[in-house]
Amino acid sequence: MQEAASPAPIESALLNEAAGGTIRHGYFTRAGGVSEGLYRGLNVGLGSNDERDKVLENRRRVAAWFDLPVERLATVHQVHSPDVVTIDADYDGARPEADAMVTRTPGIVLGVLAADCGPILFADPDNRVVGAAHAGWKGALTGVLENTIAAMEALGADRTRIIACLGPSISQASYEVGPEFVERFVAGNPEDARFFVPSATSGHAMFDLPALTVDRLTKAGVRAESLGLCTYPDSERFFSYRRTTHRKEPDYGRQISAISIRET
Repeated sequence: MQEAASPAPIESALLNEAAGGTIRHGYFTRAGGVSEGLYRGLNVGLGSNDERDKVLENRRRVAAWFDLPVERLATVHQVHSPDVVTIDADYDGARPEADAMVTRTPGIVLGVLAADCGPILFADPDNRVVGAAHAGWKGALTGVLENTIAAMEALGADRTRIIACLGPSISQASYEVGPEFVERFVAGNPEDARFFVPSATSGHAMFDLPALTVDRLTKAGVRAESLGLCTYPDSERFFSYRRTTHRKEPDYGRQISAISIRET
């Protein structure tokens, strides 16, 4: 296995300030991994066609950043759903179909994968409950954000104390959609029309998924922010499904965003 620099994830100043050292988190980039070619860097996607041993080594490096073994890195089989699972001390490495996780167990890392969709990390430092959600347009529309907050409350969190931060995701400038996509949103909530502006293609629009995400989090009663980082144009730091599609590349990697309660 080739050597590489250690991962150096991006952190949210808001989450760090609120957590006061009790919770650790990171929005990992491509830096610090061993994958090569299309997957160059820290590809953690088990669903990609990358060499499995390299993906597993990358996942080990993510867990090691938290000073934990890879067996304590919990991820799910993401399916663009509103479903949330609770992870506890009996975590056995299973990856059920879901798009968010919550825990109050120290020493577990919750990780969500993304390559344009929104990775959201949640923390209630006062009650020591954390969550992680993968929210593309479908998950955001069908309630994965609100369901994550509710699942954290079931573990003792107070939504007025929850901090949520959206990590690197595709921005409005890079997200063109067709008229049927706009109609799907507006039919459910006419106010969502404000997240679309006309594109250069007749009848199409540019969609602001990050703004929609933060808006839904705020309306759910949590304190929310976005890092304001777009995955599409930044190929050095981020994988992007849409960029891969436009370049007609055969596959793409996934970056991970993760959070853990420190053991006392």
